[in-house]
Amino acid sequence: MENETRNGNIPQPIRNDGAGWYDLGPRDVIRDIENPDMLVSPATDAGSLPNMKFSFSDAHMQLNHGGWSREVTIRELPIATTIAGVNMALTPGGVRELHWHQQAEWAIMLVGRARITSVDQNGRNYIADVGVGDLWYFPPGIPHSIQGLEEGSEFLLVFPDGKFSDLNTLSISDWFAHTPKDVLSANFGVPTSSFSHIPNHQLYIYQGTVPGPIESQQVADPQGTIPLSFTHRLLAQKPIVTPGGTVRIVDSSNFPISTQIAASLLEIKPGAMREMHWHPKNDEWQYYISGTARMTVFAPNGTARTFDYRAGDVGYVPLANGHYIQNTGDTSLWVMEIFKSDRFEDVSLIQWMALTPHQIVQSNLSVGPELMNALRKEKSYIVKHPGYSYYPRTDR
Repeated sequence: MENETRNGNIPQPIRNDGAGWYDLGPRDVIRDIENPDMLVSPATDAGSLPNMKFSFSDAHMQLNHGGWSREVTIRELPIATTIAGVNMALTPGGVRELHWHQQAEWAIMLVGRARITSVDQNGRNYIADVGVGDLWYFPPGIPHSIQGLEEGSEFLLVFPDGKFSDLNTLSISDWFAHTPKDVLSANFGVPTSSFSHIPNHQLYIYQGTVPGPIESQQVADPQGTIPLSFTHRLLAQKPIVTPGGTVRIVDSSNFPISTQIAASLLEIKPGAMREMHWHPKNDEWQYYISGTARMTVFAPNGTARTFDYRAGDVGYVPLANGHYIQNTGDTSLWVMEIFKSDRFEDVSLIQWMALTPHQIVQSNLSVGPELMNALRKEKSYIVKHPGYSYYPRTDR
């Protein structure tokens, strides 16, 4: 009787063990279809864990001439105390103005291309073009800008502070607008008339002209260039290949400037899942790029809750809580795991059991050789076992 319906194909909160009943009152059927494991929670769910999901589609859109932005912070997802995310798009020529943050900024390009510029504390500049799958990282307080190139761009910005808001940053236009013109004149050594047309407020995002080739914008720097690159080509990185998909881990070991954010890009094929695991030092903030998934979060005192995710959703897992990510669709699932850390670290349930004396594992779980012989001593990351995998039903 799983997902039993009374009216056509409308899902009902009735589990296959008979628990539940029809929902005959006002309801959002589309939401229920998108969240089958919240409507019909697995019998293994228990307790009252907080919400660990929020969609960027439910976030406020900040619209500007030149692009838009929306954010998921502790305001939208209270459990997410360690990381906030901003989804931003820039038109061709659209500019995220010259600005800086009190927090580090980590980003991945999702669509199109953009040009980033920066100058570090020693006066060394950096100008680069970034495309799909490329990362950038600016340490706290380092000024920078982003501009959409010919095809425009969309990207995800990540900050290691759940309370962060991208609207609460330090922008060059805002500083000029709130500085007396005679002070600006004294600082730059030009007449006050030079500042007659400066903005009277923060521009944030504005429409500019599409910049020419990067060579045309290079600025000679007597201090030289930065010693550690602010960008990283993630898709050019050789992945860890498993039968169930691919994993690309990026942290300060291969992107040295990124000292406050570590991440992994997962491709989970149909029928596969990110193995059961946990992270011993950090909460996990997730961004779902494409596909559909489900995840159960296992917490202390026998509590667990299952969530469903799709493109544009944010997931969250508190420190050391057990979880998996299972592909519930018929195409590859792409998802980012992101951490407030300089290094990526996880503990594999399978590997832990395989490297523990078998006698204690068997006596602890009351299992026999069939399971013990299937354990792997190497970390699997993504697992896929034909005949034991999840595949979506096609008769719904």
